[in-house]
Amino acid sequence: MLVTGGAGFVGSHTCKALWRAGYLPITYDNLSRGHAHAVRWGPLVKGEVGDRAALVRAIEDFEIGAVIHFAGYAYVAESMARPDLYFRNNFIDPLSLLDAMAETGVRDIIFSSTCATYGIPLALPIREDHPQAPISPYGESKRMFEQAVRWYGEPRGLRWASLRYFNAAGADPDGELAENHEPETHLIPLAIRAALRRDRALTVFGTDYPTPDGTAVRDFVHVCDLADAHVRALGYLAGGGDSAAFNLGTGHGHSVREIIAAVERVTGRTVPVVDAERRPGDPPVLVADASRIRAACGWEPTRSSLDFIIETALTGLEVPAHAAHRHVEPAHLAPVPVEAMAPLIAAAPASPPILAASQAVALDAQGPVASGLARLE
Repeated sequence: MLVTGGAGFVGSHTCKALWRAGYLPITYDNLSRGHAHAVRWGPLVKGEVGDRAALVRAIEDFEIGAVIHFAGYAYVAESMARPDLYFRNNFIDPLSLLDAMAETGVRDIIFSSTCATYGIPLALPIREDHPQAPISPYGESKRMFEQAVRWYGEPRGLRWASLRYFNAAGADPDGELAENHEPETHLIPLAIRAALRRDRALTVFGTDYPTPDGTAVRDFVHVCDLADAHVRALGYLAGGGDSAAFNLGTGHGHSVREIIAAVERVTGRTVPVVDAERRPGDPPVLVADASRIRAACGWEPTRSSLDFIIETALTGLEVPAHAAHRHVEPAHLAPVPVEAMAPLIAAAPASPPILAASQAVALDAQGPVASGLARLE
């Protein structure tokens, strides 16, 4: 299983879910915004998503059967200031991934999309057939790649599921992974930091929205529920399900003020707040209708209660950064067929090696590379 962007927030949690489901996730990431220490359940191949040749090598060397594509930028405000970054990274470069899949005969792709493709909703909750009219380059770049996946699928037999997240939040309940963005822009970790550290107030962007308390309303989904949806979507496609877009949300919205109150309740501390003007690109309300994926995949957001999201996010702030992975020099590498992986995986500790994209033959049955693979249950 090739997981582009598997060193990021949702990507790393999904790799853990894949591992628990019996898959071996191969993370492909340039680490520009991901973290090597979060890749613990399979090898890490360091490469660019726009490098078709490197992607082909990784797909062939690991005999990849399907792709989950996370690698993308996700800051609305940044996209408003630097649309060039977003159209290149979220749309242009990933076309090489689709080309690599076509060249190697890989048919199935799960795409990490977003509710930002909808723009300002015309009706709530938002269904998948709601018009897509993004109001930010971030949302537009994701919408464009959704369309590229759909059009590639027609002549090339590509099967796809576009998972439109609402607001990813929380962290691994086992304490092995956390939300670790730089800069951090997500509401819940910022509110927790403001409550615990008091080094800066939480900025509330917009207090005059047409909502009950004047602040924006969002549908928060636990990251582990999102990870579970990716595993289920893989099974859905493998079982012959039709290509489709799926919303991932709870169907219940919480305002910024409600989030602040919940953080104060869970932490027992006050969140200092500074009110500010609205940010460009932020709709007033985004709440999902996720009935389609419930019916198609049996998915339920069982871990997405607000208190559990905040409790796990709070625990996640205490997750230490693990030691950086050891780089493996080319001299230590030797091709090993995929059928030889099982005994290596069974005996290995938790931290995988980092491999340059040109070194994606990854395993040496006698040497140090093998010791870096995570065990499959």
